[in-house]
Amino acid sequence: MLLLLAPLVPGVAAGLGYLACYGGFEGPVDWAMNTAVHGSRDGRSIALTFDDGPDPATTPAFLEVLAARRVSATFFLLGPMVRRAPQLAAEIVAAGHEIGVHGWEHRYLTLRGPRATYRDIAMTVDEITSATGVSPRLYRPPYGVLNAGALVAMRRLRLTPVLWDCWGKEWSRGSTPESVFGTLSATLRDGSTVLLHDSDCTSPAGSADAGLGALPLLLDECERRGLLVGPFGEHVAE
Repeated sequence: MLLLLAPLVPGVAAGLGYLACYGGFEGPVDWAMNTAVHGSRDGRSIALTFDDGPDPATTPAFLEVLAARRVSATFFLLGPMVRRAPQLAAEIVAAGHEIGVHGWEHRYLTLRGPRATYRDIAMTVDEITSATGVSPRLYRPPYGVLNAGALVAMRRLRLTPVLWDCWGKEWSRGSTPESVFGTLSATLRDGSTVLLHDSDCTSPAGSADAGLGALPLLLDECERRGLLVGPFGEHVAE
């Protein structure tokens, strides 16, 4: 039996779309949903996360903003991007940021079988580990969609799934820093996991620049609200 789960609570796991899994995986499903959706329990922290890098054209600018503001974040890396720019992946780690796996091919996992899913994730883990010397422990599926193969692969590779409940949608046509920030601020709340993209390799050209321009605005808003911004590993409940 194929089970499709859609988020029914506004503002929670906006990127989930749906979680596809086969009957008999109730335990892993409960584990994945709890870890990926709920995030922080203290209610005063924001997990700042970025997808699709490392991109030599845009990622360094994000790192500069974060360094200037003394903020650490989590970067979910694509395998081919790491292969093209291994030194940049290493620089992300050296700057004190957390890294996670975003996969090799940026495709919906529901279109792939369990073997292909495992190979996609495992290849990316190996590539990131080789480039950075750090074995990633977090996984964000493309488009926020998990399937049975991903659940099994994550268990085997000891990865924790991470989704989000606040995003900038900078890939939308005509996005600007102001529009991205407006979208973010509309759903930003205590304990949010925020998604932005430090590359537009999978989205329209200029998307990353819109996100980059929105980043200082987001950090200012979090400071105004008294919210601490950091990587997911510091944000999630123990």
